[in-house]
Parts: sequence; C-alpha cells; structure tokens
Amino acid sequence: MVDTLSPELTPTAGIDGGKYVYCIVRSERQRDFGAIGIGGGQRVFTVAFQDLAAVVSDTPIVIYDPTRENVLAHEFVNETVMKEFTVIPMSFGTVFRSEEDVTELLRSTYQAFSDVLDKMQDKIEFGLKVLWDREKVIANLERENDEISRLKDEISRHTTTSTYFARIQLGRLVDSALEDMSSRYVADIHEALKAVAVASRSNKPIGDRMILNAAFLVDRSSEQSFDERVKETSRKYEDVLSFKYSGPWPPYNFVNIKLKLEKAD
Repeated sequence: MVDTLSPELTPTAGIDGGKYVYCIVRSERQRDFGAIGIGGGQRVFTVAFQDLAAVVSDTPIVIYDPTRENVLAHEFVNETVMKEFTVIPMSFGTVFRSEEDVTELLRSTYQAFSDVLDKMQDKIEFGLKVLWDREKVIANLERENDEISRLKDEISRHTTTSTYFARIQLGRLVDSALEDMSSRYVADIHEALKAVAVASRSNKPIGDRMILNAAFLVDRSSEQSFDERVKETSRKYEDVLSFKYSGPWPPYNFVNIKLKLEKAD
C-alpha cells in the first residue's frame, strides 16, 4: 500500500493559459490523446520532464465545480491513459498556471513520483461494494441461533406484557449476531480475494444495507483471476448478499500524494 501524496491547490480565477493536470505517467516522448479533456473536449497531451510526463489540457485558471459532466470528463481521460500507461491519478480540479509550472512540479517531485510509479507499475484498482438482505439474514439467524430461536418462541407463546424484557433481550441478541455475521462475511470475502489482489483498502459503508465498501489493488496479469474470484464469491453468497463490482480504475485509493504549492503573489 502506498501512502505518498493528492495534490492540493487553490488556483486564482480569471487568468488564461493554465494547464489542467489529470495524471502522471512514465513517458519520455510527446503524446496526444485527442480532444477528450474537461471543459468541452479540450486536447489532452503530455508535458514531460526526463522520463516523467504530466497528462494535461489547456484551461483558464478557474476552480472547476464537481458536476457530473466535469467529473466524468476527468475520469474518462484517466481511464483512456491507463489503457497504455501506469498512472498516478491527480485530484479532480488540479490546475496549474502554466506549462512551466507543470514542468517544475515534475522536477521538484521527480523522486516521489518515480517511487510511486515503480510501486504502482502495472497495477489497477477495482471497487467492490457488498450489500445484504437484512431480513433474510435475520431469518437465518432465527433458525440457526438457539438462543434467538428460544426467545422468539417464548415471545410468540406469551402476552406482550409478560415478554417485555424478552423482547429487549432478543433485540440485543439479534443486533450482536448481525454485527458478528457482517464481520464474518467481510472477513470471508477479503480472504477469498487475498490471493488475487496486491492490497485492499476498506472505506466506510454507505447506508444500512452495505456491509463492505472496498478497493482492491490488482496486478494487470491477475485481472481475469480477480474477476473470476469475485464472481465465484458472489455466487457463494447470492441468497443473502449482493455484489456491486466496478473497474478497472486508476489506483485512486492507493496513491495519496500531498503537494505543498506556494500561492503566487
């Protein structure tokens, strides 16, 4: 897992001639990726320093709003470039004042970028979100957990007033069992994918149904094996779990480069 740098920058509005930077690659020769850039299909090309290159497009120096159109344009450029290169993705909205400033970035952080590119060489990222059917999981617990089954049976055979504490106890038991079951599913999924992934990173689940929100770093040569293992694991739990699988992406979750940039006078 790489813990290096995500560029932070507050450009000055209203000045033309800037460069929007999408990613850093290893390339000594000039490349042109076509009119696919942010801001209405700007030409995307490289600015090089030695064997490193920044993938850029011309832009006014503005702060880009993270609209769906802008974010998709940013991601599309990175996805296009990564078909040929190992990339260090830059944060959305990274703008420099000039080509000279981009060259200075490459010069001043040459070693850091080189080290990260070496570590990320031929690596790609896949996203995996896993959601569960909570009611089905609870039904399984009621069948398989003796204590939960006993309490549920006790409650069904008695009046509401006489089962108040049993209901409280049942609720606590179910919550605890759900937490244990969630942890077990997540551990099983990570274990199943460990052999075909270089690294993984867990992000916070979104909503009550999601139990796993993870990114996996995978060697390009293992892409098919990883894909097959995800499908195999999904089939194993298809009665209670739903897998949402995406990628390949640039290694967004595994490169975190912070650049200290001086603001112009």
